[in-house]
Amino acid sequence: MAKQTMGEIISNLRREQGMTQKDLADKMGVTDKAVSKWERNLSCPDISSIPRLAEALGTTVNVLMDVKPGDEQRTDWNKVITLILSTMPLAMGVALAVISVIEHHTPWSAYFFMAGVGIFCLALKNMRDI
Repeated sequence: MAKQTMGEIISNLRREQGMTQKDLADKMGVTDKAVSKWERNLSCPDISSIPRLAEALGTTVNVLMDVKPGDEQRTDWNKVITLILSTMPLAMGVALAVISVIEHHTPWSAYFFMAGVGIFCLALKNMRDI
């Protein structure tokens, strides 16, 4: 079953409550034209008014926002780690370039350390790809 748009959800819930667009508009303190635009997906209610809208429609914010239990976005940590390991060598390279321009008396150990961190991250990323 395809997810409904917010406009479809508002329209269906309003009708289930036996309200007209004008009735809902009066409860929300907006015009019936605003409710019409919400229902036709031409605009959305202000985010701060979502709890009040849910109450006016006799539902919860989760139902109004079509959030099902378990629908929460899960962070794919493998992608995050791969992204970090992929960008760290570039970041270290940029840092080395900036330090070499700004600081003329930076010890060589700092350069080796930063280059080492970049190479280590690149090696870890490549090991994860195997």
